[in-house]
Amino acid sequence: MPRPRTRRHRALVPLLATAALLLTGCANPSTGSADDDPTAPVTLRFWHGWSEKNEVEAIDDSIARFRKLHPNIRVKSTGNVTDATVNQALRAGGGDAPDVVSSFTTDNVGQYCSSGMWADLDPFLKKSGMAKERIFPEVLLDYTRYQGKQCALPLLADSFGMYYNKDAFEKAGITRPPRTMSEFRRAAVRLTERTADGSYRQLGFMPDFRLYQNSPDRLFAQWGPTYFDGEGKSRLAQGDTAEDFFTTQRDLVTALGGYGPLEKFRTTFGDEMSSQNAFLTGKLAMHMDGEWRGLMLDASKPGFRWGTAPMPVPDDQADAYGRGYLTGTVAGIAHSSKHQNAAWELVRFLTADTEQVVAFANAIHNIPSTKAALASPKLARDPAFRTFLDIARHPRSVSMPPSVNGGRYIVSLRDFAYEAEAGRVPDLEKGLRRLDRQIDEDNLQSRN
Repeated sequence: MPRPRTRRHRALVPLLATAALLLTGCANPSTGSADDDPTAPVTLRFWHGWSEKNEVEAIDDSIARFRKLHPNIRVKSTGNVTDATVNQALRAGGGDAPDVVSSFTTDNVGQYCSSGMWADLDPFLKKSGMAKERIFPEVLLDYTRYQGKQCALPLLADSFGMYYNKDAFEKAGITRPPRTMSEFRRAAVRLTERTADGSYRQLGFMPDFRLYQNSPDRLFAQWGPTYFDGEGKSRLAQGDTAEDFFTTQRDLVTALGGYGPLEKFRTTFGDEMSSQNAFLTGKLAMHMDGEWRGLMLDASKPGFRWGTAPMPVPDDQADAYGRGYLTGTVAGIAHSSKHQNAAWELVRFLTADTEQVVAFANAIHNIPSTKAALASPKLARDPAFRTFLDIARHPRSVSMPPSVNGGRYIVSLRDFAYEAEAGRVPDLEKGLRRLDRQIDEDNLQSRN
């Protein structure tokens, strides 16, 4: 059963620990070499984060396919490796450091590129005659580069959409998933059922940002936000996009009974990855989640019919319906590697070989990360999964932009969101200006 790789983005301590490693003593990483002969016998060290049995088997199968094409290159893979461990090894350099690295944390790409610990891949792409814009969707390229430096490439992706209880929809007389935020609000209220004492039996949607995958950066994607201006300054207070997002969320909280009762109900939910997941047990009629949830629902066989759809969009952006939040795994070459040409052959195979990308995506039920793989007839295309493929292909889907200090601005956004939904930010415009100043100060400190 695949696990959501993006859950790791929710862990504040590992993220900040990684940031500290990248920002201290990493400006001059060990220098590697791109002068090696990729046809010569060599052993590459490949470090990745996958650890579940089916994931490791999929990695091993991928390496076996690679060896058939490059019998001179042996690959020693090490799984369940965190970003912090990778960055410690790259700082130290030496023969035990990895040659090829992957990360679940796209938030840190700005640091990988600016610190120099991950090699610039543009020279390798050029040498191989590969036009990256023709191979990879633009939104995925956006989170694998920083300030013009392409230090990583996409290695599968995750997209986020809505899971909904078809039986609950039929009972409430709702004929299709909501497409706009006003439709979403009405549906969430109609789908909410209470017991005789007034407590919740079923909630149409849980708007609280602390639930499972409900982090504000993912929900905010439906508004198509711009986080930074051309000079890298935070611009959340500019225009009315962010204010409308938080106002809409607040209105939904109020319509569904208020923050206190919702938080109390949330404490009755089981763990996200357990059999007591709130959507699985029927406590939620609509729920935002990633593509992996479908396979888990199939395995769990819930006592209701379910379907998938994109999350709704603001009423004034109805033409953007179908968009969603995208993230994923990234792969790159360690700057300290003495075998960068051989390492490139592995990175190129894992990220750009259509047959490989499709096989790997099918094996772990993630979204393929190349245009050709997304269109491949060999790709698993059950109706529930197709929704997430369409979200990944949508031209207005969004990802989080990289920054010099990784995901620190995302942490700041989440902290602000927790305060806002609890009613502790009475003036949203003033609060957003304060958030912009905090993000800018953090970025400036990271550059100094």
